[in-house]
Amino acid sequence: MTTATDDIAHARRVIDIEAEALNTLSAQLAGPLGEVFAAAAQTLAGIKGRVIVTGMGKSGHVARKLAATLASTGTTAHYIHPGEASHGDLGMIGTEDAVIAFSKSGDTSELADILHYTKRFRIPLVGVTERAGSSLAEASDFALVLPNCPEACPMGLAPTTSTTLMLALGDALAVTLLQRKGFTADDFRVFHPGGKLGRQLMKVKALMRTIDRVPVVNRDRPMADVLLDISEMGTGCAGVADAEGNLIGIITDGDLRRHMAPTLLAQPAGTVMTAAPRTIRPDALAAEALAIMNERRITGLFVVESGKPLGFVHIHDLLQAGVG
Repeated sequence: MTTATDDIAHARRVIDIEAEALNTLSAQLAGPLGEVFAAAAQTLAGIKGRVIVTGMGKSGHVARKLAATLASTGTTAHYIHPGEASHGDLGMIGTEDAVIAFSKSGDTSELADILHYTKRFRIPLVGVTERAGSSLAEASDFALVLPNCPEACPMGLAPTTSTTLMLALGDALAVTLLQRKGFTADDFRVFHPGGKLGRQLMKVKALMRTIDRVPVVNRDRPMADVLLDISEMGTGCAGVADAEGNLIGIITDGDLRRHMAPTLLAQPAGTVMTAAPRTIRPDALAAEALAIMNERRITGLFVVESGKPLGFVHIHDLLQAGVG
């Protein structure tokens, strides 16, 4: 009878086998495989058209994933099923495109027409396979030959380790192209407007309370008036600005507790404030603002540009927007 301990042992065995294979792949990239990889990345980065990704069976699922990753990170990409390619979809591959083909054996019959098509129209072909002498490797301009590592399946048959290596090498290509193109978080946000990821990529300026809704006082203002300003606007704090309008301090609940005395209401704001408070740029990501608040154990940040306060972002604003 199989026990929970047995199940965990099987799971760890699979992960260990695949992790060892990934380490082998990484080591091989330091040698001739790395030279081919770099040449392939340079060619893919320079094409005028799209990157067409293809594969059959489990390799096809890997190919679909890579096409999606490329498309979301600044490289226009599209998946084509090799069977459909033989029945008209070859017309989707243009002469300014490049093709990445996945096949463990390298002799997948369904890929034959795509291989011939790339040779006929001199379309760059990147082949990912385990067999250096296969038809895919021979036809490829850039043959990325994976290490021949054992599958994690106990029978050595089900694609497990091999597909993990394909996924990892595909991700490595996608990230390399991302870095070559100088793809930024702003670019990423354009392609990911929905869901939690899209919310984390929102800018602070989209969530901040504008400066007309935040008390900002001069350093000589009596604390009695400052407390009225804070209560009226409901921010829980006030900014302190100099004569030029630059933010020089902040007054929070903590500052009030530290200066609690019968003379508090008569003191000027400048004696109670915390000088040089932590601020954030309006174009910073909302997720960055939340990280600063968590790290500093504070509940809000003034949004400042060129020294001038533009607004205030509170942790409640971020959480309400779904950031975090």
